[in-house]
Amino acid sequence: MYLYNNPNSLLMKTPTYLLLTLGCLLAACTTSKDIDYTAYVNPFIGTDFTGNTYPGAQAPFGMVQLSPDNGLPGWDRISGYFYPDSTIAGFSHTHLSGTGAGDLYDISFMPVTLPYQEAEAPLGIHSKFSHDDETAYAGYYQVFLKDYQINVELTATERCGIQRYTFPKANSAIFLNLKKAMNWDFTNDSYIEVVDSVTIQGYRFSDGWARNQRIYFHTRFSRPFEKMEMDTTAIHKDGKRIGTAVVARFDFQTEEGDQILVNTAISGVSMEGAAKNLQAEVPENDFDRYLAHTKDNWNRQLSKIEIQTDQLDDKVNFYTALYHSMLAPTIYSDVDGSYYGPDQKVHQAEGWVNYSTFSLWDTYRASHPLFTYTEPERVNNMVKSLLAFYEQNGRLPVWNFYGSETDMMIGYHAVPVIVDAYLKGIGDFDAEKALDACIATANIDKYRGIGIYKEIGYIPYNLTDEYNNENWSLSKTLEYAFDDYCIAEMATKLGKKEIADTFYRRSQNYKNVYNPNSSFMQPRDEKGAFIKDFRAEDYTPHICESNGWQYFWSVQHDIDGLIGLVGGKKRFAEKLDSMFTYHPSAEDELPIFSTGMIGQYAHGNEPSHHVIYLFNAVGQPYRTQEYVAKVMHELYRNSPAGLCGNEDCGQMSAWYVFSAMGFYPVNPVCGKYEIGTPLFPETKLHLANGKTFTVLAPKVSKKNIYIHSVKVNGVAYDKTYFTHEQIMSGATVEFEMSNTPKS
Repeated sequence: MYLYNNPNSLLMKTPTYLLLTLGCLLAACTTSKDIDYTAYVNPFIGTDFTGNTYPGAQAPFGMVQLSPDNGLPGWDRISGYFYPDSTIAGFSHTHLSGTGAGDLYDISFMPVTLPYQEAEAPLGIHSKFSHDDETAYAGYYQVFLKDYQINVELTATERCGIQRYTFPKANSAIFLNLKKAMNWDFTNDSYIEVVDSVTIQGYRFSDGWARNQRIYFHTRFSRPFEKMEMDTTAIHKDGKRIGTAVVARFDFQTEEGDQILVNTAISGVSMEGAAKNLQAEVPENDFDRYLAHTKDNWNRQLSKIEIQTDQLDDKVNFYTALYHSMLAPTIYSDVDGSYYGPDQKVHQAEGWVNYSTFSLWDTYRASHPLFTYTEPERVNNMVKSLLAFYEQNGRLPVWNFYGSETDMMIGYHAVPVIVDAYLKGIGDFDAEKALDACIATANIDKYRGIGIYKEIGYIPYNLTDEYNNENWSLSKTLEYAFDDYCIAEMATKLGKKEIADTFYRRSQNYKNVYNPNSSFMQPRDEKGAFIKDFRAEDYTPHICESNGWQYFWSVQHDIDGLIGLVGGKKRFAEKLDSMFTYHPSAEDELPIFSTGMIGQYAHGNEPSHHVIYLFNAVGQPYRTQEYVAKVMHELYRNSPAGLCGNEDCGQMSAWYVFSAMGFYPVNPVCGKYEIGTPLFPETKLHLANGKTFTVLAPKVSKKNIYIHSVKVNGVAYDKTYFTHEQIMSGATVEFEMSNTPKS
């Protein structure tokens, strides 16, 4: 591990994929308890093409995401880093994993030797680098800055980033840039003050996707800086000065091999809160200690699912996916429990941890159901975080982070997260209050068409209101109907029949946008007329980041009802087959979110994710098995371009984790998991109750993808799904695999 400190070492000059292979081979010689699972994680997966991931260091679900920034804006650099780039312009402490929306990049440090390289804005101070001099695994990142001969290493605790710079003999400096902003981000105000010869603190306030974002920091260098200089610039907005942008430079005389640690804690509350976080988590200048601690943390998390395979790329893909699934939501409360709320007040989490960064339109589908098995304690805290947000903001979040509601995407998908936890008996949150929050959020008549949805049973495509500029009327109708079903399920279990009946009725609203003439869900106006000249393959403002083919199946809660609408299983099967065989023409210009295409199925975007499992409902499970295997083998790869779409805070990877185990939550709250096809000969899901759910498929291979028989606990099993109860009981599933479909 520590050979990385030497920029001339063999490992420093070894390509990342070879390092991963070496790590895997070494790990394969050890027992499962001794396996270093971090060696199987390739954080560069998704940093090219459309994945929008970052390669930097983070603890599981950590508040800090310490990662390099290439220094240029653009959609490809939403996460701050794009693999084809050749420059680094800083190492900042906050990033978003694959969201497709550019924000954060807070508290950015950059080490240099004098004179330094500076380009015109927006790049500014930077260095060239090579991927041959760059490595990463779970909790660790390293790069050699060519222009300055400086080796940079990063690791992180939950609330702190630790950087280790190894310098040449030179006049050296470390810049802290609170002025620079990229993509959607804009600096409103910033501040730096010196606490003592090795300590500084301050803040950066910004606007962007997160509105009125506040990040406070407290930084301790491992040795005194010899001089500090500050450059300040007035920030004006709408003709008025609103704040100050600060860039600080800290000078050091360095000898060959000198190392300087930069230990930084962040907080959404105050500089004092950041100081407490640093004292609690990084009290000493000891990079190796905190790296070892974070590696241990990652190994505990990653070992919760144990797989056996001799396919190294599959193993790397799996543990990288599991790693990606644990980057968000992120811890948002300080070590003392304080956090900044959407009401712009400081609140206290008593006996629980507050979380933020909820990409709910994406993650309700598979990420949060996965957490109910791998992270039940965090699920309890996440639900409490959603409910606290409701109390402070008046509604459950849609897409929130850093105390801000972004209103990105649609639906009220905090509801299925809460309901799934409640139905599975997870946590000690107040279920009555949780149901009240769900109901209240679903009844905000002036929010995104909810009022007229309740009144006439769908949202007209010609409706306009302050929240409906994006329209997406058809998609909203379908998303609301699913969330309403979830509310009904919770009300039923709580014995509230009248509420349940109301929301069960509302959950059938999806039928109101079905046009039997076109056999698709179709936008309607307020008078009930379906939109004219509708073509399901078109991408229109009425459908959220998808087309009519992709959103037709968004009725996860009532597949039987959907089958009935189209005229029965035979017609449904034909339509489903067309979904995967009706390919876009070569002339079609697909939008950026339609990637990973198989016919009209877009694996790169979340509305398609469950569709591949629907062949089970029409007696054709072999088709599900074919397509699931195809996606796992072709659309997830051990390379920077290895994700076919936005990672979306873990959803893309959670699909893979579930599917590789052999099952998937088509309906995320019903407690049933549709069987696909397993990827590994043996998978063990180690549960918090001390039991282990085991999946055995000894003859599985790239050719043997078809399931001929299933046994559960040694008894023949004929259903197309597993249940939550079977998983939690620690059942053993045995698949007999073949290279031909079962007749």
